[in-house]
Amino acid sequence: MHTSSFQQNILAELNHELAGTRTILERVPYEHAEFRPHPKSMSLWQLATHVVNLLAFKSLFVTHDSRDFLDPNAPKPGPTPTSKEELLARFDEYSALLREQLQATTDESLTHNFRLHRGEQTIFEQSKGAAIRLMGLNHSIHHRGQLTVYLRLLDIPVPGFYGPSADEK
Repeated sequence: MHTSSFQQNILAELNHELAGTRTILERVPYEHAEFRPHPKSMSLWQLATHVVNLLAFKSLFVTHDSRDFLDPNAPKPGPTPTSKEELLARFDEYSALLREQLQATTDESLTHNFRLHRGEQTIFEQSKGAAIRLMGLNHSIHHRGQLTVYLRLLDIPVPGFYGPSADEK
């Protein structure tokens, strides 16, 4: 914890993780967009796009009280980016919006509940702060880790996040 403010701590953690995520996305080669390490795996491009689109999902935790996967009017991500430049531009746009939304919130509002559901079936219900950490940051970190494995399998140098990687001494 950097301060006694939960909101400020989330922002500090988010900023750190976003910097590392952007570094990974910069290394994702569009020419290998269809690469899959296993038939059940997402393609490289699907996974990279998912990592970026999760930023918009995190925004929902800050700005809404619930999200119903069955709601046909719920916000949806834009079309799949068709270049690394488009992917990075979306990442930058969604990152800036999420930072802005978090800066405009308060510790008190982060204690309000967020419910993720499919109709009447509750998938997840926690405080907004917990939702941001668990379904937001941790979820993104998980998929970012998958991206590093894809890069390794493609023999693309993997950057270090919490210290040097085997590629960066």
